[in-house]
Amino acid sequence: MKKLFFFLIAVVLVSVVSAQFGMKLPVVVAPKFKKDTLSIIKLGAVPDGNTLNTKSINNAIDAISKKGGGVVLVPAGLWLTGPVVLKNNVNLHLANGATLLFTKDKNEYPLVEANWEGLPQMRNQSPISATGATNIAITGKGIIDGNGDAWRAVKKDKLTESQWKKLVTAGGVLSEDQKTWYPSEGFMKGSKMPANPGIIGKDAAFYESIKDFLRPNLLLLTNCKYILLEGVTFQNSPAWCLHPLMSEHLTVRNVFVKNPWYAQNGDGIDVESCKNVLIENSVFDVGDDALCMKSGRDEEGRKRAMPTENVIIRGCTVYSSHGGFVIGSEMSGGARNIYVSNCTFVGADIGLRFKTTRGRGGIVENIFIKDIYMKDIPAEAILFDMYYMAKDPVVLAGEKRELPKAEFKSVDETTPQFRNFHISNVYCNGAEKAIFVRGLPEMHVKNIVLENMMLQAKKGIDVQEATGITFKNIKVISNETNPVVDIVQSDKLTFDNITYKDNSELLFRVSGDRSNDINIKKTDATRAKEKIVYELGATEKSITVK
Repeated sequence: MKKLFFFLIAVVLVSVVSAQFGMKLPVVVAPKFKKDTLSIIKLGAVPDGNTLNTKSINNAIDAISKKGGGVVLVPAGLWLTGPVVLKNNVNLHLANGATLLFTKDKNEYPLVEANWEGLPQMRNQSPISATGATNIAITGKGIIDGNGDAWRAVKKDKLTESQWKKLVTAGGVLSEDQKTWYPSEGFMKGSKMPANPGIIGKDAAFYESIKDFLRPNLLLLTNCKYILLEGVTFQNSPAWCLHPLMSEHLTVRNVFVKNPWYAQNGDGIDVESCKNVLIENSVFDVGDDALCMKSGRDEEGRKRAMPTENVIIRGCTVYSSHGGFVIGSEMSGGARNIYVSNCTFVGADIGLRFKTTRGRGGIVENIFIKDIYMKDIPAEAILFDMYYMAKDPVVLAGEKRELPKAEFKSVDETTPQFRNFHISNVYCNGAEKAIFVRGLPEMHVKNIVLENMMLQAKKGIDVQEATGITFKNIKVISNETNPVVDIVQSDKLTFDNITYKDNSELLFRVSGDRSNDINIKKTDATRAKEKIVYELGATEKSITVK
């Protein structure tokens, strides 16, 4: 009877969202638990912030799981602990006033085979983890703190002068250029290696020598099924905060995910190769991408062949982050059937961020997004970029970047694809650029509908190497108006009812001999000083005006 009850709730919730999008959406089934409750105090846990309670907490989880499941209660108090492992049918419940504080002692975190940025990798054991577990949850009103400041490197440019001095005098080591602080020599040694060193061919001594560099994600759930995260604050992670990996039926509801804005790799939630996911009514204020969809990296991701699919995200708020809602860049297994609605992004570097690069492969398709509200976006409100460079989206002081060289390469399994997106009802008050679309010469961003938007930004619309893009009912209020819309080597574009700032210098600039079949309709060009210019091989034949 209880199972039927939970299923019916899931069906009702999905029906509401289905009506919003006008299509059938996936059903996400939440776990259920027995009422049997065991307090960690009964197994000797002490809430003084000094006593290490690792054994008591894990023993309580084991005991409840072996009895068929129930609730492990973490009462109000400051509970210091090492790694905690969730087991079948256990709801780890943090009472109001409870803080689960993970120790700074890195010796408590053994090295284990795990996954990092889509590749197999040795890592320190995550503070909270589960592998192959069914029917698990973390609920309540308490706080889970990963003590991430003990693990993370920090860039000087991201702190004030006084903050930097305080950090340096507290210990650790500096890079040769004195611009990066590392917690230890081992971390600095690891940072000098090629990105993401793999497991193969390395011995235990090697990994021990860079142990501090192999930061864990705060919560790692691998190959799990029927998962609930509800009500809890997850904060101060060594790396990513929440990382469900190759898991099914994940419900995330009313959580607060918090990392310092300067936290390297301080992602909010990275849903990787998961199926049937609901994330709702949650708040993210983090140091990297907030709501992020992934599916493995390069050859390893393609070999895994597990897309992230059937995802519903609604009613979420994102503050500091590199991206509000993000797909990529590790998306080699693909992503599809994702529905995002009624979300607010305030201060996120990029609002809607879709990123990949050559070598990834993978297909991202059938993405439906509506009712998005943004304020104070330092970079792009909406971005599709197939030249991701693994750098912060906002250029730091003194940093120089060059545009990628445009060259055709052969299309094969390593060529990524973005196609079939529908994004509507987006409102942005303040951004560096309204819309940026940049595909590859050999693989354009394809079949995208962008409609019903009001975008206030310094710069307007920039479209490069794209095919089949529709811009409909979009008002762009940009400070720089030369041009309002910039088109480079793109085709089959439709601009339908585009409005813009009066007396703009130039409405359209069309560049490149491959730019053609561009249709402009219901757009009043008389409000601009100049309507269209053609450059670098583009001609008047490129555009049809109706």
